[in-house]
Amino acid sequence: MKAKLQEFLKEDIGSGDITSELVVPAKARAKGRIVCKERCVLAGVSEAGAVFEELGARIVKIKKDGSRIGRGDVVLEVEGAARGILAGERLALNFVMRMSGVATLTHDLVAKCRKVNPKVRVAATRKTTPGFREFEKKAVVIGGGDPHRAGLFDAVLIKDNHIKMAGGVIEALRRAKSGSFTKKIEIEVENATDARTAVKNGADIVMLDNFGPDEVRKLSAELRKINSDVLIEASGGIRPENIEQYAAGADIISLGLLTHSVKSIDFSMEIEKA
Repeated sequence: MKAKLQEFLKEDIGSGDITSELVVPAKARAKGRIVCKERCVLAGVSEAGAVFEELGARIVKIKKDGSRIGRGDVVLEVEGAARGILAGERLALNFVMRMSGVATLTHDLVAKCRKVNPKVRVAATRKTTPGFREFEKKAVVIGGGDPHRAGLFDAVLIKDNHIKMAGGVIEALRRAKSGSFTKKIEIEVENATDARTAVKNGADIVMLDNFGPDEVRKLSAELRKINSDVLIEASGGIRPENIEQYAAGADIISLGLLTHSVKSIDFSMEIEKA
């Protein structure tokens, strides 16, 4: 993470914080605290603390990621050189605002779904912010969700364009199985016929893409009769207002909005002379 922090700080500070260098005395000391402005599941505060430590500040107090917090709660207190604290303020807030937004949305959706199916997993996708994926995926986990695959390198997931290039569902699965025996094989399908074909030809996980909740429930029951061990993932067209309807039939519900459309949580930073 240290390399990422340095990269992010360089993006913001560049050759130097010219405002602080002009206005703030070089030897000035300060105290800073990050304050929550609304209900949320806290995430990113450890990264926020690491930002200030990278700039030479000392953590005085820090809340634990995953804490349920509300308006007025102080989640982080730091002390150190005023210029360093000012230089890290925005990056630290960006971490905690964005990651808390992801964690809070994930927590709320998991809670809705598990009222219907206590074993269902709510999972993220690769629809993440470039350069920030590891932190958004971490926030999903903090919120009680599943990160899904980290990237193209760590899971076999055959999608529609793979199927087209391979020449069909059966051939795509054959090739995947011949090349990998250590990983589960997941395949995305767009109709019930391909779903049945996928299960009969050894798919471990079948992703039902853009199916309605009733279709998912009925087809899942049918597919489990073919192979009781198959996992059913629902994806596409899933929103907060309809997600719980999918929980009855699916083992996994994946949706990109956990990371691509999330609303950041409101936090502010208060700084005073030490």
